Parts: sequence; C-alpha cells; structure tokens
Amino acid sequence: MSDGIADLSDGAADERVAAWIAADPDPATRAELSALGGPDLAERFAAPLRFGTAGLRGPVRAGPNGMNVAVVTRATAGLAAWLIEHGHRGGSVVVGRDARHGSEQFAAAAAQVLAAAGFRVVVVPAPGPTPLVAFACRDLDAVAGVQITASHNPPGDNGYKVYLAGGAQIVPPADGEIEELIAASHDAVDVPRHDVMHDPRADEIVGRYLDRISTRFPTVADASLRIALTPMHGVGGALAVEALARAGLTDVHVVDEQFDPDPDFPTVAFPNPEEEGASDLLLARAEKVGADIAIALDPDADRCAVGTRVEGTWRMLTGDETGALLGSFILSDAAAGPDGSPPVVASTLVSSSLLEKIARRAGARHVTTLTGFKWLVRAGEPLRYAYEEAIGHCVDPDAVRDKDGISAAVALAVLADRCRRDGVGVADLLLSLYETHGVHVTRQHSVRVDDTTVIASLMDRLRASPPSALAGIPVTAEDYARRSDDLRTDAIALSGVAGDGMSVRVMARPSGTEPKLKYYIEMTTPPGFVVSATQSPAQTTYGADTRALVHLLDDMTLRVAAELAEYGRT
Repeated sequence: MSDGIADLSDGAADERVAAWIAADPDPATRAELSALGGPDLAERFAAPLRFGTAGLRGPVRAGPNGMNVAVVTRATAGLAAWLIEHGHRGGSVVVGRDARHGSEQFAAAAAQVLAAAGFRVVVVPAPGPTPLVAFACRDLDAVAGVQITASHNPPGDNGYKVYLAGGAQIVPPADGEIEELIAASHDAVDVPRHDVMHDPRADEIVGRYLDRISTRFPTVADASLRIALTPMHGVGGALAVEALARAGLTDVHVVDEQFDPDPDFPTVAFPNPEEEGASDLLLARAEKVGADIAIALDPDADRCAVGTRVEGTWRMLTGDETGALLGSFILSDAAAGPDGSPPVVASTLVSSSLLEKIARRAGARHVTTLTGFKWLVRAGEPLRYAYEEAIGHCVDPDAVRDKDGISAAVALAVLADRCRRDGVGVADLLLSLYETHGVHVTRQHSVRVDDTTVIASLMDRLRASPPSALAGIPVTAEDYARRSDDLRTDAIALSGVAGDGMSVRVMARPSGTEPKLKYYIEMTTPPGFVVSATQSPAQTTYGADTRALVHLLDDMTLRVAAELAEYGRT
C-alpha cells in the first residue's frame, strides 16, 4: 500500500484517502481524518513516516504521516515479517512504553500484532524507562524489543523504537529491509491481532534491572550525600530514587512539580535537560536544599545530565564534561577482556577528544564512531563505557547496550560521594583531569533554517571554500564524505594547532532530526599550557591557572561560533 500522495486534486488521491480511512482500525483517527480537508488533509498524506535506524517518530495524529494505531500496526507487521524471515519465529519480544499521549494504545497494538505472529510477547507491566526494554532484551535473550517513546521530543510527539537481539538499536541494512516489509504489509485493519497472554518474566524485569545496577556499582559507606533530582515529567523518577536507595543514597530531594509522569510537560518549554532553562527548577531545588549534586533525566530516562557548583554557582555540566568524568571513573577499575584485551571506551566524532586521552593514559582502547548509540555500542569488545555529547551515557554495556539515564545517575552519585569523601567537588575533579590531559572546552553552534536547501548550500561551500583560520588559528578541512572507513558520513572537520599547542576543531554536519546545520566546536590546550600575548592581550586576566584557562577557551569557542555565523552570512 503506497501512502504518499502529492495533492488531493484527483480521483485517485481521493480514493487513496478513503482507502486509508476504511483500513484504519481506530474509530477516533478515522473520524479525525474524515473531518479534515484541503491542505490539512494533504499534509497528512504528503509522505509516510520513515522507518529509520531508531524506528519511527512523529506527531500523534491520524494518517500515514503521524503516530497512530494504524501506523504502529503496520510497522509491527513489518517487524514481525523481518524477524520471521531471519529465523526468529516464536522467539521472545519485549514491549514497553512511556507515559506519552497514545503510548498505551500503541504498545497494546504492537504486542497484539506480535502475539498473532507467533512470538512470545513480554509486556513491561507499567509505563517505564526505555533502558528497561534494552535491558530485558539482553537479560531474556529476546529476539527483539519495542519501546513506545518519543524520548525528549515535544508533548505532541510519540515514537516506536526497535531493538534487536542483544538489546542494541537496529542499524542498516535492517532498517531499510523492515521499511520495505512495512510498505508491503496488509492494510492495518487486516493485520491479525491476538490477545497477549501474561508472561511471568515481565514481573521480574524491574527487580532484575535494579539488582544489576546494585551489583555493578558499589554501595556507599553512608547516606549523607545530598542529591536533587528531576525526571522532567517522565517515567524515570520512582525507579531512579529506588536505584539510588539501593546504592545507599537516600538523601534525595525531588522537584515535586516535575516528578509524576505528565505527557503535557507543563513546566518546561521543551522536555530536554540540554535545553536552556529546562533544568532551572532542578538547580533552584539543589540550591535550596544544599545539595552536593543535581541530576536530571529526560522523559524516557535514557539520558542523564548532572549539575554541580562551578566556582560557587550551580550549573549543568555539558555532555562532554560528564563523559570525561564518567570515563575516568569507570576506567579506574575497568577489567580487561577474557583474553587480556584492553578495555574499550567509545565516543562519537562530534564529541570531545578528552576521553581518548584519558583512555590512553589508563591503558584502554578508545574508538571513535559515527553519531548515535547504534554505532557506539558496536565499537568493540570488551566495551566498558560509551557516551555522546547529547548527555547519553552507557555505563554498563554488559547489561544495557544503549544509553541509560538511571544507571548513569547512580554512577554519577557514587562518583560524587567519592569526591566528597576525598574533600573535593565534582568540578574540582574535572579540573584535575584538565591539569593532567590539558583543558578541553566544547560548545555547539547551530544554524536553523526554514529552507533545508540552505544547509546543503552551506555544506557545499564548506567543501569548496572553507575558512582558512578560526580564532586566529590556521585550519584545514577534511571531508568525511570522502572517507573510505566506518566514519564516512556527511560531515566536514575544520582543525588546526597554533604554534604554542592550542588547538581548535569544528565538526560541521546536518542535523538528522531538525532543519539545522550543527557546528561542534572544541578548543584544547596541552598540559601545562601558559597563555601568551598572542592569545590574550589581557595577559593579567589569564595565566597558568586551570580555571582561568577554562574561561579563556570558553571565550575562544564563542569567538569561533561568531566567526562561523559570519561565514554563513557572507
């Protein structure tokens, strides 16, 4: 069944719309489409939601260009057909959901289609974090998992995330093969659906997940570490509190206004801890209760951000700063592989270069991957830690082969407790990493456009005539689209090193989800760097003091961002 139509001006298009409505098993969305007309109706049929490497994601609404029961039913029929074609008939499939609008309906439809196709369906019994499904896939040796979630998207969205055997996200060519089978599937009303028999293994998922976290991270000696916590109206709050309690950390102060799941996310403009202002209530709570650390989860609890006092003021750390802290912490006791191979840590090509230096000093192997955890968790073995700058952290790959905000929160709290017992703050530990490996400061600058052809034009210009210098440092360009290895992608690197060792690196790439061109900026110094007059005319402002160097490099990243903005305008 082909769903995309250019307009609704001919009889064939009218018939296609009527056929979709007739094939929609949900009376509510049938009525919704029947009430639409003109451009609104045409937009619903302009193109179907694409099934990508993370499954589906889009607005909750009727029609092939939305998240609804009909689309979920056909997507699950395609997934089931793919699993059967690959020899997994009758295997276990885990189905979970968050608390967004439509999640309960969509999860029920997915479970019923899989049951009718002959799979043993294990339904997570209540709305829960995405990492639970990734964990259960691995723990139960399931052939696949489906989580209904739109993660940190706006309130009107929902999604359909797929894991395969081993609990990792799908990668090409599986995504394309599944999309072809979805396109060839029956009309939604004709896809068989059966009631799902209760599988007692479902009742053990949460307990086994918590047990695993307790095993992986040590219980602290006392419970005096004070933690401020928000799940940002998502599904991770109660589980995070329980996981922290099992680690001996019971002095947890939650943001009451954001603790219970609420699909409307009433206190935040955008439910993403990375967004400016999203963590204001958390930081205010941390200040009020005198917390040692502040932790924010995104709505499906697969991502985790941490806040701490930096020079007396509360702020959220960047994903790169947190990645360096967790990487150093985990590598401090990371085991080698059974064959003696060094532990592996991974980060993406747009993340800071600091983790690589930490790994080298620890005798570990660092691997750089493309963006996305579907690549990070396949970086190599024995994988011990992986992160991406967008506050995603995989701190226990043996249990969860994806980013996991709950276990990352426990790891960060245990790390903060260790710092407190050593008489230092988390920010002090970050400074010590800079003193050992050099200061590393990162910043992201985005160019948002209404016309996506502008992004292609900017990338073409970067390839043909890149800037010759950034922040006064000569740079050269590398086109990652011309690489022949696993890092081949639509991205351009601009990098250079000054005579005194200060370096700049910018990765430019189109966003995969938004109409943006993203610049990932990193400024670094070697260990023991001393500012010269060429870097800063105000030499008295900066010196060898590490904190001062952090401020200098932060200023330099702002300068690079301004130069890139000007480059885009000229």
